[in-house]
Amino acid sequence: MPRPGPRTTYRYSDEFKATAVKLSRLRGVKVGDVAESLCIHPFMLSRWRKQARDGEIVTKGVEVDKAVAAELKELRQVKRDYERLKVEHDLLKKAIAFTSARRPRSSPSSSTAKKGGRSE
Repeated sequence: MPRPGPRTTYRYSDEFKATAVKLSRLRGVKVGDVAESLCIHPFMLSRWRKQARDGEIVTKGVEVDKAVAAELKELRQVKRDYERLKVEHDLLKKAIAFTSARRPRSSPSSSTAKKGGRSE
């Protein structure tokens, strides 16, 4: 359900769009990561990529800051590591729950010794 009131529409410059498209085309960088870092919807970035393919947005001559590109690649690596650690953490939680749920069984010989069994 849409929110009541006027809708906020942002207009981005062609340079911003071209830079976003260039960033999204870097090797090892996902469109979603670029969109998230620029605070735009991934669909909008995909639309800009299509417009760049069709020639509506000119990306030639637009320089991409190397620091931003490196940061996006680092963000991708951090997200990958986080997901792996989350899976490992869940697995450890399940293992702890499994081992603590098992009750140690005493052997029959030790139970007779406690009850007074043989005394020689």
